[in-house]
Amino acid sequence: MANSWRISALAEQHRKLGAELEDWNGMGTAWNYAVSDTADDHEIIRTRAGLMDVSGLKKIHCNGPHAQAVLDYVTTRDMSKLYPGKSVYASVLNETGKFVDDCIVYCLAPNSYLFVHGTGTANEMLAKTALGRAVSLTFDDDMHDMSLQGPVAVDFLERHVPGIRELRYFHHLQTQLFGYHVMISRTGYTGERGYEIFCKAKDAPSLWEQILEEGADMGIKPCSFGTLDWLRVESHLLFYPADNSETYPYPDQPVGDTLWELGLDFTVSPGKTEFRGASEHFALQGKERVKVYGVLLDSKDVAQIGDKVYADGKCVGVITQGMYSRLSDRSMALARLEPGYAEHGTPLTLKTGTNGEASLSAISHSLPFDDPEKAKRLARG
Repeated sequence: MANSWRISALAEQHRKLGAELEDWNGMGTAWNYAVSDTADDHEIIRTRAGLMDVSGLKKIHCNGPHAQAVLDYVTTRDMSKLYPGKSVYASVLNETGKFVDDCIVYCLAPNSYLFVHGTGTANEMLAKTALGRAVSLTFDDDMHDMSLQGPVAVDFLERHVPGIRELRYFHHLQTQLFGYHVMISRTGYTGERGYEIFCKAKDAPSLWEQILEEGADMGIKPCSFGTLDWLRVESHLLFYPADNSETYPYPDQPVGDTLWELGLDFTVSPGKTEFRGASEHFALQGKERVKVYGVLLDSKDVAQIGDKVYADGKCVGVITQGMYSRLSDRSMALARLEPGYAEHGTPLTLKTGTNGEASLSAISHSLPFDDPEKAKRLARG
């Protein structure tokens, strides 16, 4: 499949901000803006609110009498717990119990769901399971998705959307914004209290412009897609395949990580035992080869993707993403570590530079770094 076979209706808005659109998930995406840098965008989202185009996520409508049963088998979550206006974050496994994608499933109405996923193979898993069943799957690129994230996002939306302050985490509503029909979901990929605004492609440019114009007095600004890499480090949000064995393969083993290794075992609903790869998933508990864990550096140096992590005179892991926050004055990273070293406070050394010539002192650190109680995401009122 050729790169960038999908077109964002916001491409012109991104170009005006100096973005050179790069492919992500088949869509030209604004990884960086010329008018701001990632540190600025990170601070905007953590202290005010930023508007991002995340339309590169793939959206699939799953409708019909067997829709719930299909989603129940494809994902690790109990779909019977969903009701119209409720959504859930879930994992998708293959037949060997290995992670191949994550998703959010939105219940729009009885027997009607919106399945949103990234770059993995969830769409193939859906199609395979839907064969011969009373369900339709419709890929929807006319639906665009803007993410308004940060502490003032709710204050801004409250000016225009009645009841938005009462909307709970992982709930959504159908409403109007500036006269356009939208679905607003209290979800996001930042660790902040934020909202995703789903709209028709033709309405996206006007909504983008009006949000930025009306929100200027509150400090709301456009933020690049690349900012998510900084935010996700602090908030323990994985990015397939950046943190996975597809990028860092195991020696002499097929690619594929378990939920136990990725720290995503929480996505299996309590008591649920029937889903693709379920028996293999449960059998793999306690057999972790690596664990995704945090690394806190003792300096302001930034850990680079691919830096090797050492302890006790041997290589025990690899950095998958690093960042330095001027807000907390901490240099943090996500890493794939041997399980014995994924313990908070374990002394580590990073080898960085072209040939690993520089050494940086660090420790293992529990995740997430930011807001471990998730008070921002779960806040009410």
